[in-house]
Parts: sequence; C-alpha cells; structure tokens
Amino acid sequence: MLNSFQNHIDLRLPFLNKKKLLIAISGGVDSVVLTHLCHKLRFNIALAHCNFNLRSEESDADEAFVLDLAEDLDLEVFIESFDTKDYARNNKCSLQMAARELRYNWFKEIAEQLHFDYVLTAHHADDNLETFIINFTRGTGLEGLTGIPEVNDKFVRPLLPYSREAILGFANEYNIKWRSDSSNASVKYLRNKLRHEVIPVLKDINPSLLQSFQTTLNNLNEASVIVKDQMDAFLDRAIAKVENGISAFKISEFQKLTHPKAYLYEVFKKYGFTEWQDVTNLLEAETGKYVQSKTHRLIKNRAHLLVTEIELTSVPEIFTLNDLKNFETPLGTFSFEEVDSISKAGNTCIYVDKKMLHFPLTLRRKQDGDYFYPLGMSGKKKLSKYFKDEKLSLIEKDRTWLLCSKDDIVWVVGRRADNRFKVTDKTKQILKIELKK
Repeated sequence: MLNSFQNHIDLRLPFLNKKKLLIAISGGVDSVVLTHLCHKLRFNIALAHCNFNLRSEESDADEAFVLDLAEDLDLEVFIESFDTKDYARNNKCSLQMAARELRYNWFKEIAEQLHFDYVLTAHHADDNLETFIINFTRGTGLEGLTGIPEVNDKFVRPLLPYSREAILGFANEYNIKWRSDSSNASVKYLRNKLRHEVIPVLKDINPSLLQSFQTTLNNLNEASVIVKDQMDAFLDRAIAKVENGISAFKISEFQKLTHPKAYLYEVFKKYGFTEWQDVTNLLEAETGKYVQSKTHRLIKNRAHLLVTEIELTSVPEIFTLNDLKNFETPLGTFSFEEVDSISKAGNTCIYVDKKMLHFPLTLRRKQDGDYFYPLGMSGKKKLSKYFKDEKLSLIEKDRTWLLCSKDDIVWVVGRRADNRFKVTDKTKQILKIELKK
C-alpha cells in the first residue's frame, strides 16, 4: 500500500509535497495509518486530536494514545478538549453534528493561525459508500450522490481510493497499533447500522462493490459537470441583475423550459428552500407572493423572481432625531445643514423649509394607512399606492424608511420628498437634509 499511496499522491495530489500538513487524528486505525503513511513518505506533518469527552475514560485514553504516538514519531501534536454535550444543547443539534462542527472549526482555526497549508482527514472508500447511501436514503439531488470530495478548500482526503480492508491490512503488516471506538459497534447510529448490517449484504451480493461504486461515482461526477455547464449557460440568460443584496431572475427563461422545476432546484437549492412545488408555483403566481426558507425569501415580482437574505439582525423600528446633529442609522448618516440656496436635489438629498419641521423628527418603517403629499403634486397619496405606481418589489417596500415630523412624512427616504415641507419664496431658513452611506 505504501507504493500505491506514493503513486496516488504523485498522480492526484502532488501539491501536498513539501507543504505544511495537519493530520486530523482520532486514534482509530484510519487516521493512525494515514499518519504512518505520511511519516514514511517524510511529509511535513503535525497531528491534531479532538477530545469530545463523550466516552469518559475511553476518550482520555484516546488522547493519551495520540500523545504517545506523536512522541514515538517525533511529531508536533495539538489537543483540544470540548464540552460537546453543552455545545449540542446550546445549538440544538445532535451530538454527531456538534462534534463535526467543533472539530472542523478548530481545524480551520489551527490551520489559519499556524499557517498549515492543508488539513488531511482519513476518509476512505467505505466512508464514501456509507455517505452515498445515507444521502440516497434521505433524498438528495445529484450533488449528494457524487461522493466525498477528495479536495475541499484546505481539506484533503488522501485515503479515499482505499478500502477499510486495505487500511487494516497495512496496519497489520507493519504491526501498527490503534484505538477502537466502542461507539462504532452500536447500530443505533445510521452510519454504523449501514456499516455492520447493510453494506456486508451488498458486498456479499457483489464482492467488487467498492470498484463498481467507484465507477458509478465517476459517471455521476461526469454527469454533474454536464449539469454545471448547462446551468452556467442558463444563468447567463436568466439573471437580470444583482444589486443591493437582491438577485433578480427572468421568469420567462424558466417558462421556456420543458422541466422548469429541475432548473429552479439547481438555481435556488443553495438558499435552503425545500418546498419545490411551492417554488415552481411562483412562476404563475401573483406579484408579491413568496416562498421563504430559514435564511432567504424568494418573491414573485412581475416578470422576475427576486431572492434576498432575510435580515436576522434586530433593528429598531423607530429612531428619534432630537436635533440637527449628524445621526447614524442603518441606512447611513443623516446630516443637516442650513444653506442659502437650493442646489439640485437627488435620491440622497432634499431641501426643506426648516420652520415647517417639528422636533423631534422620527425615522421609521412604513405602516398601514401611511400617506404623503408627493413633491410636485397638490394632493395626497397613499404610500401603498405610491409604491405600486413606482413598481417597487416587496423587498424594496420592506427596505423603505420614512423621515417624519410628528405624524407627517417629510421624506420617503431615497425616493420622494413631501410637498408640504418644500422651499418656497416665503422660506426664510433652508435646511439641506442628506443621507450619506
């Protein structure tokens, strides 16, 4: 296996040579064999071990084993102890997910702080098959069936081509010791159930299961390249614009397709949507209808689908401006300046008759029943009717703020001033109000 591993590195992962590498090591046979292989090839390696404190004395024994191994091989080693149960409880996730998040976040932190070029993990061919089956049984798109990536940013998995059997054979050949995790024997976890009860049956049916599986993965990865090329060409046609955190897609391009639902899935899956029939229904829905995930909202707006991130930060609905000093807001900084004459106003600047203002001013979001007197008009207009006439999307409406004097709108910020506060020939004090972003 050593010669095979060297050839695999030279052919597929030559960039690992002469790099500073961090090996994620649990003490189990996979990561211990990876450590020995890299050590025999004289790679520049160090070890990183997570103690998740989930198996009491057994966890501590794993840590001691890794420390001894590092000493025997004269390697630098990093140990981190986690309160995994507390993390899982606070983040409302399973122990397995908590351990995964904790270790990967820590590995990234070490790599960044100590300038490791790559982090090596010991995933192998059987892990890949188990992951494939897990994704398959839970329901997934093509991306869930293309296997564990061999290279994913700083994370590299050099053992992916090798079976668990080959790894155990190498360990026995070189009399390598390792630690056994007792939790791996329990079939209450899905992965263990597949490992101990399902996959042995499949291997009995097809002794060349891993080789056949690798052929399938190769075919699926080639298919995924075709899908990506097709989607890139489609997005070139479908994306109308991307600005201010809003991406707009032409509905007409989806409607031309024989299977628009498949394209909608490929375009919007990264935003966390799951109700794909509801997403498809937006193509024929009324303007303003939307579908929401935990992080994003997809809105039908006339001829476009708009996707934007849901604002999770807590922003006050009302700000009070007590005087004419510069005032910081989520929109930017409002500045107030008395001037002698009017220059050209714009979306970020208006001129008002200072005497018409009543302090404190307020900056607030829209409310039902709001109306104002648009500058240049003599009559009043409901704000909802103004938004409709201006063809604002639901997102743009939600992002609109109003500068008010008492209950009167002075400025639909960034859009239109109110006629009641305009500068006339009777104005004695002209106030320039400007929003600086």
